[in-house]
Amino acid sequence: MTTQPIIINYNIIRFLPPVMICYFYFLAGISLMPILIIRQCAPAPGQQESITLRGATIHVGNGNVLQNAHLSFSDGRITYIGPEAQEADRIIDASGHHIYPGLIAPHTDLGLVEISAVRATRDSREVGKYNPHVRSIIAYNTDSRILPTVRSNGVFLAGIAPQGEVIAGQSAVVQLDAWNWEDALVKDTSGIHINWPRVYTYDHSTRKLNRDEDYVKNVLEIEQYFEAAIAYGQAERVAKTNLRLETLVSAMERDVPFFVHASERKAMLDAIDWSKRLGIRIVLVGAEDSWKIADILAEQEIPVLLASTQRLPRSSDAGIASPYEAPAILEKAGVLWAISHSGSWEQRNLPFQAGQAVGFGLDEEKAIQSMTLSTARILGIDDRYGSLETGKSATLVVSDGNILDPRTSIILHAFIDGREVDLDNHQKALYRKFSEKYGR
Repeated sequence: MTTQPIIINYNIIRFLPPVMICYFYFLAGISLMPILIIRQCAPAPGQQESITLRGATIHVGNGNVLQNAHLSFSDGRITYIGPEAQEADRIIDASGHHIYPGLIAPHTDLGLVEISAVRATRDSREVGKYNPHVRSIIAYNTDSRILPTVRSNGVFLAGIAPQGEVIAGQSAVVQLDAWNWEDALVKDTSGIHINWPRVYTYDHSTRKLNRDEDYVKNVLEIEQYFEAAIAYGQAERVAKTNLRLETLVSAMERDVPFFVHASERKAMLDAIDWSKRLGIRIVLVGAEDSWKIADILAEQEIPVLLASTQRLPRSSDAGIASPYEAPAILEKAGVLWAISHSGSWEQRNLPFQAGQAVGFGLDEEKAIQSMTLSTARILGIDDRYGSLETGKSATLVVSDGNILDPRTSIILHAFIDGREVDLDNHQKALYRKFSEKYGR
């Protein structure tokens, strides 16, 4: 029996009543499901045997490198790292290879967005301007087809963050090989995200940046909202529970960091001044102009999740290489910073964002630290992750060559909490399929 292709005339959709249009898209989504479903490996079981990796170059994650060293782990924890070979149930010869801590993507919508052009697969944004109570973790999809691709490049943990208007909601830290969000959760409420108002807006007709006349008013609205939360928290009795304000009060009392998204110099300085007056901790996200105020950031001890290096400068008066040079400037000034990257599937290129900065003055081990220990410190998980030390989680990656270089970054082994993770993904499956086709 031959199956005939379904031909749809999309021009008729606009003449349908709204209810029929919704029904049409529902049927279209159901028909596409077989296309979206691919091979998805089950999460790896818990570590059953002790493992020793022998003879590798070990990049600890804190700036140190051990040559021809050995690493052992059992029950998901590192038991030994050093020059002496240890016995174990399983020995892996890692001679000539490199071992790194599992990389951490600090700010992403991974697991919240599957196909950005399909509304039904986007679950990263809540309606409303102020949503501090919204938790991104409960929308995290462990069955995302994107996760295997990201894992196969050494990214094993991620800070998943909501998008939105002024206060987008709460981010969480997950590991990328789990049955459900409860299994994936490493840290709940790693921070609350605030989109700071922009100082300038871009006029497409004149192709110029113009100062936003509402900037001062928009900043004042944020200040007033926090003042209302403080007053709410100080009230002995309230007529009606306000979940949004209660969340802000609780976050400030528990010293939860606020991730402030700001890129312009003035916006960052205003956000820092505001945070000092309120006595709250902030982390600057994006912070594209942070290299201009590196000394202030170091003095005020403000961490930075720096935007991608592989981008154009924000302003026309900045040098074309300023995004590449920014990490080295922040590092030299003594700022606690980490490299970040936007999007979901784009996280597979995270190590190459850090590698870009190595050619512009950043030490190679500091580039690695910007995706491991520094990121873990900013996210508050450095007691378990971020570096290869005795007692910490055996979350690590074995690469054939330099993980910062796309030409040599070939991941051979991957372990999350001691569990050996499958490195296969959709792209590799397609490569095998068509290699066989054209090899016949």
